[in-house]
Amino acid sequence: MDALHAELSQLIIDTLNLAGTTAESVDVDAPLFGEGLGLDSLDALELVVALEYHYGIEKPLEGDEARAVFRSVRTLATFVAEHRTK
Repeated sequence: MDALHAELSQLIIDTLNLAGTTAESVDVDAPLFGEGLGLDSLDALELVVALEYHYGIEKPLEGDEARAVFRSVRTLATFVAEHRTK
């Protein structure tokens, strides 16, 4: 797991209060929603706010693009690396 994957995994854990989950235990290719980490649409909103705050990302995401970005920690890391301002 590279540094950004670990950082994002920890951000997800901290933002969503995922007790009992460690950054090391997060599979960067597992789905964030449904059977993976089991996140839902409210969790997605909280993550968007956290990404804006921590990385200065202001690119709006909707529909298929949002689903693609939030598919896994790996896809989220790619998006953050491309759009971060902090």
